[in-house]
Amino acid sequence: MKVILQLMLKHSTGRTVSVLFALTMAVYLTMLLYTIPAVTAFAPEFPIFDLSPSGYLFSYANELLDKLGNEGRNIYLHRQLPLDFIYPGLFAVTYSLLLVWLFRKYFNMNSKVYYLGFVPILAGVFDYLENIFIIKMINSFPDLQMNTVKIASTLTILKSSFTIFFFVLLLMGFVLFLKRKFMRIQK
Repeated sequence: MKVILQLMLKHSTGRTVSVLFALTMAVYLTMLLYTIPAVTAFAPEFPIFDLSPSGYLFSYANELLDKLGNEGRNIYLHRQLPLDFIYPGLFAVTYSLLLVWLFRKYFNMNSKVYYLGFVPILAGVFDYLENIFIIKMINSFPDLQMNTVKIASTLTILKSSFTIFFFVLLLMGFVLFLKRKFMRIQK
């Protein structure tokens, strides 16, 4: 863990974060504007699993997969999920480095606060695991297993929780960054 933290500290430069942010946002916007709407067009009243931060029940999973039909499930499996296997890694690396970069502006290099840079990594790990279970649900439909849905739902909740926690940390990091900038202007 310490080795990863050292790598984050080494590579958390404004330029690296900017390039990774642009790439991450390009993938995210492609999903948001193209692949997710392509899937949800088949069941507009049902948010896809990835967009259900509070999880979902077995009945919901079954009904969503049924409403999507073969074509919707195929688009989910072959368009949305491939991009969603790129995005979590980008999210994890980009936003870990962003947090570390922001914290470097305010905290000593030996501070334990840098361990908070692992929060986006945890969100990314849970996103990958969620995707694996979504694939399992799609491929097993209509013979869904209750445990598969429970695990997938739990992973969705964990991914969402760590993502929200990241955004809280990001907001705190920007507040500290702006506070430091304001203090410099005051001097």
